[in-house]
Amino acid sequence: MRIDLHTHSSVSDGTGTPAQVMREAAAAGLDVVALADHDSTDGWDEAAAEADRLGLGFVPAIEVSARDRWVSIHMLAYWPRRNDAGLAEILSLTREARLGRARSMVEKIAIDYELAWEDVVEQAGGAATVGRPHIADALVARGHFRVRDEVFVEVLHNSSPYYVPHYAPDVHDAVRAIRSAGGVPVFAHPGAHARGRVVSDSVIASLAAAGLAGLEVDHRDHDANQIERLGELAERHGLIRTGSSDYHGMGKLNRLGENLTSEAAFEALVAQRG
Repeated sequence: MRIDLHTHSSVSDGTGTPAQVMREAAAAGLDVVALADHDSTDGWDEAAAEADRLGLGFVPAIEVSARDRWVSIHMLAYWPRRNDAGLAEILSLTREARLGRARSMVEKIAIDYELAWEDVVEQAGGAATVGRPHIADALVARGHFRVRDEVFVEVLHNSSPYYVPHYAPDVHDAVRAIRSAGGVPVFAHPGAHARGRVVSDSVIASLAAAGLAGLEVDHRDHDANQIERLGELAERHGLIRTGSSDYHGMGKLNRLGENLTSEAAFEALVAQRG
């Protein structure tokens, strides 16, 4: 089976609708695909209906924003209960914080580049979660840059003078909230050092003790050293090793199925559903 457990739609920062992502996944020869939009479940119903029509296995997921002190962390939550009050509150607070952060960043960027908040709103469309990718798309649409990735390198990286942090729960609290909601937490791209600082081995050990289920080891943003390190950590702490594309449609170079999760690993994740 070809299993890709990390994709995004236009509900957050992907470019395709949830149904379109499912159609693209089927065309790419995938058997199972997870939709994991940032801090939102809004795309689940549309994606699930289209996946069912196509005979594609669908996994409802969320990429939950979290933090370990100054390090930004993304935690994948598979099969959480949508109506869980604790997790819903965390997601709502984070979405509101992301919106305020985006406005603040636009105000800073507009000093040096022609850009208005309305440009970002237009790029976000009906997205439930507004973030830096939509700012990047607005700068591209204005003609300041060629592609989204170029904007992140030049303007939107974590050390940029335009960068503004936003609220996110402590990652240990996020893991516990995901577990309380019946979900299975997997640390997304934990070795993506080009995005910013990554957590130490000791933090991963403490997350394993708090209920972390797995590590997304095989990912485009991991070099050979990080893949080796994360693979060893997964084995040491009894964590499930996954691999995913982190597909965003036309928003990033990532391609569906470029990294996959093994059938055995997927079955191990399923066994931990609450």
